[in-house]
Amino acid sequence: MGIYFITMMLREFNALTISLMAFSAIIYIGSYQFMSYMARATYSESGQLLDPGVDLNMEGGIAEHFKDLIILTSGVQILSLISNYFWLLWLLVPLRGSWVLWKQILAPWFFAQPQVQSEMNEKKMRKLERKMAKRYQ
Repeated sequence: MGIYFITMMLREFNALTISLMAFSAIIYIGSYQFMSYMARATYSESGQLLDPGVDLNMEGGIAEHFKDLIILTSGVQILSLISNYFWLLWLLVPLRGSWVLWKQILAPWFFAQPQVQSEMNEKKMRKLERKMAKRYQ
């Protein structure tokens, strides 16, 4: 953010660059606040650790997606020093969000195999055994 601000001070500012820089700042601050909230530890009144918080380096966790968002935002911001058209790379965020939504939630739900009753409960099983025993006596 600092590199972008200093470079843009040497160049020209316009409404587009100011609004996109503000949007970048919102993404940075929001991501940082969310990840610090996730990693916050909880202590009891006696000082004993109750909950250590979420591991931000856990693979497949939501913090991984926020780290990707920060990396994409910083890359887009640096590349936009070359051309303002690089801001369009932010359109990758909704595409990635849609892909993750499909892969993690929708596809397993749509393509799930129907649940098969694995076993009858014991009462039904005993009743069936008695009927079969009576039939063959």
